[in-house]
Amino acid sequence: MESGRIRAPRTAHRARTAPRTGTPRGARVAVLAAAALLATVVPSAQAVAATVPRVDLTVLVVDDGGSAVEAITAELKGSGVPYRRIDLDDPNRPVLDAAFLSDTVDGRPRAKYQGVVLPHESAFGPDSAEHTALQAYERTFGIPQVDAYTWSHPGVGLDYTDQGGYSGVLDGATAGVTAAGKAGPFRYLAGSLAFEDNDPAIAESYGYAGRPRAGYTSYVDIPVGGGRASLVGEYAADGRRELVVTFAYNQYQRQFRSLARGIVEWLTQGVHLGQSRNYLSVHVDDVFAPDARWDATLDCTPGDFDCVGDDGEGVNPIRMTAADAQYAAAWQKASGFTLDMVYNGGQGEQWKTEHGGTDPLTDRLVADRAQYRWINHTYTHPFLGCVQDNTVVPWQCAKDTAGKTLWVSRSELSAQIRDNHNWAVGKGISVDRGELVTGEHSGLKTLPQQPVDNPNLAGALADNGVKWTASDNSREPQQRAVGAAKTVPRHPMNVYYNVGTAAEMTDEYNWIYTSRADGGSGICESNPASTCLPAPLDTATGYADRIVPQEARTALSHVLGNDPRPHYVHQSNLAEERLLYPVLDRVLADYRALFAANTPLVNPAQRDVGTELHRRTAWDQALAAGKVTAYRIGGTVTVKAPAGVTAPLTAPEGTRKRLLLGSAVFGSPYAGTRSAWTAPELLQSTVTLTLPTA
Repeated sequence: MESGRIRAPRTAHRARTAPRTGTPRGARVAVLAAAALLATVVPSAQAVAATVPRVDLTVLVVDDGGSAVEAITAELKGSGVPYRRIDLDDPNRPVLDAAFLSDTVDGRPRAKYQGVVLPHESAFGPDSAEHTALQAYERTFGIPQVDAYTWSHPGVGLDYTDQGGYSGVLDGATAGVTAAGKAGPFRYLAGSLAFEDNDPAIAESYGYAGRPRAGYTSYVDIPVGGGRASLVGEYAADGRRELVVTFAYNQYQRQFRSLARGIVEWLTQGVHLGQSRNYLSVHVDDVFAPDARWDATLDCTPGDFDCVGDDGEGVNPIRMTAADAQYAAAWQKASGFTLDMVYNGGQGEQWKTEHGGTDPLTDRLVADRAQYRWINHTYTHPFLGCVQDNTVVPWQCAKDTAGKTLWVSRSELSAQIRDNHNWAVGKGISVDRGELVTGEHSGLKTLPQQPVDNPNLAGALADNGVKWTASDNSREPQQRAVGAAKTVPRHPMNVYYNVGTAAEMTDEYNWIYTSRADGGSGICESNPASTCLPAPLDTATGYADRIVPQEARTALSHVLGNDPRPHYVHQSNLAEERLLYPVLDRVLADYRALFAANTPLVNPAQRDVGTELHRRTAWDQALAAGKVTAYRIGGTVTVKAPAGVTAPLTAPEGTRKRLLLGSAVFGSPYAGTRSAWTAPELLQSTVTLTLPTA
């Protein structure tokens, strides 16, 4: 689900329900602990050091099952921030008291959680012992609290909405990041934030915008009447700080995705395990090769063994021209974005042989080779899994007389990889031997026909030094090992490989996404993961009006979700009507309208994506096993992880990392903070950072 309807908030009535049961002893213990920290009038040096509390770098999430808490939890998980979730509906959940929230380690008071996420400000009931214990804990240790979704009222520092505010649907509204927001947790945003309105017939987001009272600092607001009313802000009162969010959201909506980073930065005071980037890379497959064309009459693709009686000879294939290559180079320069050319050198050579010995396309792309990144796509793009039996539709794996599957051999696999690499080197193209994309991701398991990898694939990858081989994210979203290599899942963009014009694209889209009654395939009716269009799109306008904005929205959601996986399209999408560019132009324009210059798009190479996914897996496993220790004492942060596991870490500008001798600037700048995957230096067992406030 990319977005969806959000129900009216539960907080308006849950805040008035009977309090949950708890123990008042926890509140007394917390108050006594707070008093103990202030008891010494003239302490010794050791006593002063001991009273500086240790704050563990873990977030406490109190979950009521609503979409707002779910969204924040997804952001924590996705960026690698450790958290502990408490399910309010679990009758066996632990009780929040002083002992649950804090203790003493080596004579030093310890706060077990650096921040608290609540469904709303009184999730336990305003008069409950748990509510009292939590507030005492937050006051004692200076722990921030996020109210994930509440309503506008004086209890959170806002006037009621009937006092110059607003309550209602926010679809299509444009909010603004205030000066305080830009100077604070949302410093990475450009200034305006549009609420999605994907379906005018459905209310997608509801909210309460209120005017701030004393102690409230607005970070995000909207115009109401002649003034402005807040949707996100900080309420400081009674020695505590709360981030108050008064609109509904889910984890997929752009307005939340844009604010998610800032919510976590505010919650952790800018110091936390985990890191996040906004990634976008686009692989253009089949470069130098022609692609088969969709047949709007047959509703299939001749040349791809897709039609009954198909002999594999395509009609009127789609292939870039030299002019298309010139346009690609000019577009890259104008947009400031680099494409990855995923090439088949042998297909180019075959085309050249069949067309009088010349190929202006190859000449142009090779001349501009330094302007692109290049990835090996095998020499002639054969299917590298089982031997295909194309006498039936859909194809099947061929069998020998004993009924065993026939496989493409290791020598053929290896030759396809090796020859394509050597072809590029001979043309002066810089290509990373460790990166590979097989044709159709073949060699890897392909359901339903081929449920396992080609057993010869791992050896062929090793023969050629391949460390990272692409897979289809729609089939295999998780990275996995193939022998010594690892997969790099790629998002397929919904701009089809077998179309060169908008009319062709829309016709095939209609075939897939309309019901049988409307002339479509009916796939959308039989597939529970799909939805049928209410009516076929106009082939003259459907691509620009419906498909482009939808596909751009999907791609941007991946970008805003800290997802490094590449997107992939085909050279046909740069040919003829050049269908890819409107989508990418929309993604880039929307991104740059949202984010400040300190938060640029990161355009990773395939190797970098593979490394990032591998590190994340190791990190998640270490967290799940409880093998990471991380805490802050004053201005010093200490992190210990298992040997061989690098830790993602985010800290403010000015942070330094302790070396064996001296220190060095920590991390790299992004979104107003510094972050990095980091590990202990030589002869060290922990990572130690010194914060700029120390």
